[in-house]
Amino acid sequence: MSIVAPTAENIRFAARVVREGGAVVMPTETVYGLACDATNDAAVANVFSIKGRPSENPLIVHIGGLDWLERVAASWPKVVEELALRYWPGPLTLVLPKCKDLPDRTTAGLETVAVRVPDHDVALALIDEAGCPIAAPSANAFSRLSPTTAEAVAPEIAGQVPMILDGGPCSVGLESTVLDLSTKTPQILRPGGVSRADIEAALRMPLGIVPPPAVRRSPGMYQRHYAPRAAIRFVDSLSNGESGLTFQTATGPGQIHMPREPRAYATILYDALRRVDESGATEIAIELPPEGPEWEAVHDRLKKASATP
Repeated sequence: MSIVAPTAENIRFAARVVREGGAVVMPTETVYGLACDATNDAAVANVFSIKGRPSENPLIVHIGGLDWLERVAASWPKVVEELALRYWPGPLTLVLPKCKDLPDRTTAGLETVAVRVPDHDVALALIDEAGCPIAAPSANAFSRLSPTTAEAVAPEIAGQVPMILDGGPCSVGLESTVLDLSTKTPQILRPGGVSRADIEAALRMPLGIVPPPAVRRSPGMYQRHYAPRAAIRFVDSLSNGESGLTFQTATGPGQIHMPREPRAYATILYDALRRVDESGATEIAIELPPEGPEWEAVHDRLKKASATP
C-alpha cells in the first residue's frame, strides 16, 4: 500500500485496479471510501471482506452525474432532478428502485439502491476514468471511525489495497445524508451533510419518521457505528468552561477544543476521536453540543459512537 498524490497517472492506475475487480481508497468530501466496481459481484464481495462488513448492510453507489443514474436505478420520481440540481455533486444519497443488472450483493439483497454524486474532483476523476459506478463504503473496519484524511485509513484496511489516493482532508467530515425516495413519504435514513430543513424546503413537505435501526435500508443504521475504541460519556459542561472532548492518558489529562458551529464541529469530529484513540485513552468525556436541527447529524454520530458494543 502507498499513499499517493492524485496525479493523472495514479488515477489511471487506480481506475485500472477498479476495472479489474480490485479496490483502492479514494477521497470524497464526506469521508475516504474503499472503492470498487459496484457492478462486479466479486469486487463487492472483496470489499465486504476487507471491512468485515455484514452482508445485510447495503453500499452506497457513487456515479459521475445525473446522466449516469439509469445505470444503477430502474426508475425515479421527477423530484430527483430537482434535488440533483441543488445537491449533486454533494453529500446527499438518494434511495431509489435498483436497476436489475446491479448485483444483489451491492444492495444487500434489497430492491433499492443508495446512490450519490461525490463532490470531490479526485473521486469524480476516478469514476470517469474507471467508466463504471463505484461502490465506496468508508475505508474503515466495520463500526469503527471513518477516516477523513489519507493518513487516518486504518492499517488493516491500508494493507489490503494497492493505493490510497490522497485528496487532502475531507471538507464535510461526516457521511452523506441518506434520503429514501422509494417510499410514499420520503424519509431520512441517516442524517449527514445536507440538513433535514434544507431537504424539506426543497421538497416543500415534511419528511417521514426515521425507521428503527433493525430496518436497514441504508448504511449507517446500526445502533453502534462510527465508534472509537475509547468509551464515551457525556457531560453537561467541561470543568474549564470550554467546549470539547476531555480524555485521560498515561501521561495526564488532555483536551481537544471543538467548534461551536455545527458544520465546523462535524468536519473535525472523527479526526478528534481518532487522535484520542491514538493517545491510548480508555475514556472520553464529551460536552454535548447544543440541540437544534442543524446539529442533527452530529448528535446522530455521537449517539452511535457511544452506544454499548
